[in-house]
Formats: sequence, structure tokens, C-alpha cells
Amino acid sequence: MAGVRSILVPVDGSPASMDAVLLACSIAKRNKGKVYAVHVIEVKRSLPLDADLTQEASAGEEVLSRAEHIAAEADFRIDGELLQAREAGHAIVDEAVERGVDLILMGAEHKAPLGEYQMGRLTQYVVRAAPCNVWLWRHPVRE
Repeated sequence: MAGVRSILVPVDGSPASMDAVLLACSIAKRNKGKVYAVHVIEVKRSLPLDADLTQEASAGEEVLSRAEHIAAEADFRIDGELLQAREAGHAIVDEAVERGVDLILMGAEHKAPLGEYQMGRLTQYVVRAAPCNVWLWRHPVRE
């Protein structure tokens, strides 16, 4: 754990992603590191990549504000960024490369009490393509 100084946390507003923010702050605080929270708006292919998605941007800013508030309650400051991309997984991996992070810490909900747990397309891509360690913080099954 001592080598983990910079952590990227994708946030979508779910309880698991917010718990991942808190865990990342705890790790970074011990190591005098940084935490970067990112919220990715996926832009439909029928729209230009820089389309004005006011409603989605407003919701994304709210998610980032909640993440920053959780970090502040833990007496830690994080950097939040809103991104627009065709695929969230690509944006997360690109951000990890650009920032040179040591770890991507992703929260994941487990909603279905029946059957096997299946990672979604986003999580699978990040686990497969990330240039750094990836931790998955999965919540237990919700009834």
C-alpha cells in the first residue's frame, strides 16, 4: 500500500462509488497522496463529442460535489473532473494514463440476488486495459 500515492475513482453516484471515494481518501491520506474523482458522460454517436449536454452535466456536477463532500468529511481534498466521451471505460483508462495514477478504485453495485455476479462492460474494459492496479469495491447483494 505504501506505493499507492495517486488514485483515480470513477464516480456514478452509486453508494459503492461513494464508498470507493472514502476508501481512496483513507489510502491517499496515509501515503500523502492524491485522489482524482471523475464522472464520465457518455455521448451518443449521433451527437458531436463536445455536444452541450446541460442536464447530464448538471447531474454529473452533483455527483462530483457529493464525492468532494464525502472527502471533506474525511478531512481530505480531492480533485473532481467531468468528462464527455463515447465510452466511459476508454475515458477512465485515458485519464489514468494522463495522470499517471498508481490505482483505479471502482465501486460496483451487486443488485441481482440470483445467479452469478457479472461485471459490466465498463468494469471489464477498465480491468483489461488499465495501465495500473485496479481494485473493485463491490457492495454485497441487495435484497
